Amino acid sequence: MTGKIIVVGLGAGTLDQLPLGCYRLLKNGNQVYVRTREHPVVEQLEQEGVAVKSFDDVYERHGTFDAVYSSIAAALLDEAKQLGELVYAVPGHPLVAERTVQLLLKEAPLQDISVEVKGGQSFLDPLFARLQIDPIDGFALLDATSIRSEQVNPLLHTVIAQVYDKLTASDVKLTLMEVFPDEYQVTVATAIGVSELERVESIPLFELDRVEHLGNLSLIYVPPTQEQTVLNRQFFTLKRIVETLRSPEGCPWDREQTHSSIRKNLIEETYEVLETIDDDDPDAMCEELGDLLLQIMLHAQMAAEDGFFTVEDIVAGLNEKLIRRHPHVFGERSASDADEALANWQEIKAQEKAAKGQDVSTQSKLAGIPRDLPALMYAYKLQKKAAAVGFDWDQIADVYKKIEEEYRELQEAEPAEQAGELGDLLFAVVNLARFLKIDPEEALALTNRKFTNRFSYIEQKLQESNRTFEQTDLAEMDKWWEEAKKR
Repeated sequence: MTGKIIVVGLGAGTLDQLPLGCYRLLKNGNQVYVRTREHPVVEQLEQEGVAVKSFDDVYERHGTFDAVYSSIAAALLDEAKQLGELVYAVPGHPLVAERTVQLLLKEAPLQDISVEVKGGQSFLDPLFARLQIDPIDGFALLDATSIRSEQVNPLLHTVIAQVYDKLTASDVKLTLMEVFPDEYQVTVATAIGVSELERVESIPLFELDRVEHLGNLSLIYVPPTQEQTVLNRQFFTLKRIVETLRSPEGCPWDREQTHSSIRKNLIEETYEVLETIDDDDPDAMCEELGDLLLQIMLHAQMAAEDGFFTVEDIVAGLNEKLIRRHPHVFGERSASDADEALANWQEIKAQEKAAKGQDVSTQSKLAGIPRDLPALMYAYKLQKKAAAVGFDWDQIADVYKKIEEEYRELQEAEPAEQAGELGDLLFAVVNLARFLKIDPEEALALTNRKFTNRFSYIEQKLQESNRTFEQTDLAEMDKWWEEAKKR
């Protein structure tokens, strides 16, 4: 080895709490490097004549903590090559929330440098003792500089380290507010275990970035909760509720259901979601999406009971598919516009079918359309697939002519032929919608809403005049219809 770095933990308190072996290493080291001087032990070591060189200036030269830690690790490796051996001291325990040590352990062997890690008390021991927490109940230790809401489990004791300042505390606050209510009580602890510096206070979550004593020695403790309002925001709660509903102790109606018996519910709930989209009603949309999700969860639970798949299998399959079919986002391909992105999707989809043994070349060009789609939507997709291989009108004028032809044939048709001729006319109109780049289902839905609104106006006018439909005539209703159009 061309060099050696001995990493020592400075503990969570004062020099008196430092293990004797660590103290001797620091006292006898020719040159002691510390990540930061912002620790009580560093000042006491200097008072005892230990030469200390800190990396505090590195923090000022870089805009991110990752850059700071990488710079410190690189500097230490260079120093070790020149000096042969050095001592590097970090707050707490070297292997608890100390990114620079992890970088050294990874990079040093590549440069023929050994790293020896010595002990030191982490901040966790005095924190657990001070707040009387038993970690056996389950706890999570998170980094304030990179915390994400999916890391926060409200059932666990949560300790958040490296809360250096109010800006970092603000980021933590916003992340925790995705899980907990604004008034949820959290604890901020600074210099835990250092009697003359220790500050511990419990505050509402929304005040987290207003604490004045935040610094290098600050921690945030978030207690676990069983509050239903908090747990109801977690996916595992939904899964547990559905499992309970289907259990022997659950709901008799839910237990009796099968995939087939609730099949129609999936369609109905989907249409109810579409209605909220048309109404531009976000609150109703949120509720109806929940009802739709319930149908998915029920089908997943039934499949899990039969040993086919679980909701986790559904999520895993979806995640894998999304990543696989978006190589321009998660891979090395590129897509300059939506058309190119769609082409990527279709190409990968075809490759997936081939991998499953489905010979796309022998399939009908019209294959792949869900057979239970509404007829109007089904016709639209049929025509798009046929047009993709060249079976299409050349100009929109030809489509208009076809509509006129089908209209005449309907007028001349015998009663037994009228249904078929009407279908032909509708199919031709769908072709026109496609040429105009209008979704026929959406266009008809728009007209349905217009009709409903105008007819409701007629009902309103009748109510205002205290009359019924039997007491009016078509001429008067037509007048109100025209008024509704102008409104």
